[in-house]
Amino acid sequence: MNHTPDKPAFLNVASSITGRRWIGPSVEEDRTAEAMAQTTGLPAPLCRTLARRGVNAQDAKAFLSPTLRDLMPDPHQMRDMEKAAARFLQAVETSQKMAIFADYDVDGGTSAALLITWLRDMGQQATLYVPDRIDEGYGPNDEAMAALARDHDLIICVDCGTLSHGPIAAAKGADVIVLDHHLGGETLPPAHAVVNPNRQDENGDLGHLCAAAVVFMMLVEANRQMRANDRKGPDLMAMLDLVALATVADVAPLIGVNRAFVRQGLTVMGRRQRIGMTALADVAGLDQAPSSYHLGFLLGPRVNAGGRIGKADLGARLLATTDKHEAEALAARLDQLNTERREIEAQVREMAMAQATERGLDGPLVWAAGEGWHPGVVGIVAARLKEATNRPAIVIGLDGDTGKGSGRSVSGIDLGAAIQRTASEELLIKGGGHKMAAGLTVARDQLEPAMARLGALLEKQGAGDIGPADLRLDGLLMPGAATIELINEIENAGPFGAGAPAPRFAFPDCQILFAKQVGANHLKISFGDGLGARIDAISFGAMDGPMGPMLIGHNGARFHLAGRLEINTWQGRQSVQLRLEDAAPAH
Repeated sequence: MNHTPDKPAFLNVASSITGRRWIGPSVEEDRTAEAMAQTTGLPAPLCRTLARRGVNAQDAKAFLSPTLRDLMPDPHQMRDMEKAAARFLQAVETSQKMAIFADYDVDGGTSAALLITWLRDMGQQATLYVPDRIDEGYGPNDEAMAALARDHDLIICVDCGTLSHGPIAAAKGADVIVLDHHLGGETLPPAHAVVNPNRQDENGDLGHLCAAAVVFMMLVEANRQMRANDRKGPDLMAMLDLVALATVADVAPLIGVNRAFVRQGLTVMGRRQRIGMTALADVAGLDQAPSSYHLGFLLGPRVNAGGRIGKADLGARLLATTDKHEAEALAARLDQLNTERREIEAQVREMAMAQATERGLDGPLVWAAGEGWHPGVVGIVAARLKEATNRPAIVIGLDGDTGKGSGRSVSGIDLGAAIQRTASEELLIKGGGHKMAAGLTVARDQLEPAMARLGALLEKQGAGDIGPADLRLDGLLMPGAATIELINEIENAGPFGAGAPAPRFAFPDCQILFAKQVGANHLKISFGDGLGARIDAISFGAMDGPMGPMLIGHNGARFHLAGRLEINTWQGRQSVQLRLEDAAPAH
């Protein structure tokens, strides 16, 4: 996000301890929030959060209670939907042999688990095939598809397949249905049906859906076609926990129907009825009602760990199993793999950051490539580089004559389109993805020219002009007003995540009452305003930057503190905690 010097800095913080400019609500947002508070009786901080989301007073009540009934689009909005569901039901009704070809990440695993669960409720089953990230790479390949086609009548590709012209043509003798959300090319593969809101001939209204949401909508359409023939399909509401996990873990924006998917999916998850999800929550130490944070940071990474550095199908198998012992064993294995993944990631991150820094962090693209870097962690490391530099980032693991890489982008810069363009110009062996995340394969001797071309394409989109990210704040709050009740009310404006950031508040002119380093690089403080109220705050990684040391050595100075409010649960007791993100001296 660019600096906006024409607008006065919030609390006059033009450059915080971390170098960011603080941006407060606009005059219009302030007016809307005040009017909303008066007409609805909702707390002012909640009204500020709603105003920032573009919600007005009339719509506030509906926004705070998003329902699938109100927000669910008609599945027919997507091309090939009716055709896909009809072919799927034909296979079910005639007991044809089905195979599910799923991507190896959370979105692919949950998509496969949705189909397996639905089919099991109908007394049917399907073969699950998840490609190995290292040996086979992303998406269908000729060999696997030809082999599946020999033994199956219908192959359903989930979270992949839109660009797989050759492999789908290789599936001779079987029909192929693609249920995907990755950016489509100018032509479609020779499949029976390609349901994808990001096809070139779609209007993009549903482009924010993840693959599991597309699968869910196909099952909604299948149930509808069954009802038209006086038959009842499985209970789809009970499957929303899978859609919620995929939506958050795949960083789909939490807008429109995605809000309802996640809100209602969290409620389903809280009932602990899916054996695999429960086993996963238990190994992750989740001892409270799940939130979108837990999906993104506790459960998602563990499901992903199988595809990253273990056996690719572990996540899908865990989420689909009905066997308690199998669930516990799979969850324990994924937890162990996740620990190993973190260790590998830390090593690659250190090397990638050093290399990227040497190359320069102020260009339109930050990139690094290294010998033998594990393909399972390059995407996470790219995300870390992106966060550290506020620039699109690509990290590539080299092996022999080629390198496999993964990229992450910043808001407003379409990385997927730039990578697809570079691939079409034959500087990449292959590449694709969506705006915020993409993958690529590059020949070693083409590495420098390919990255230079990508940088030039991203420069045209404005990636070189981005300054340090402004910190957008929803308003001021005094410590005494930050209560558990307020946090619970603000949560109703969620779920928060991609495309819908959690509200951040500034606590002005505060006194640091206690400060210490915890763990390797984290900071814990308590602060107050001198009027008796006191709040604890935690800032992860603060000791690696300027904020931790400055607050620990505060020497009685007062600070403006900014961050997100959360409820900390410890030994059954709840307290208010600030997730501290930034600070500035209060002059």
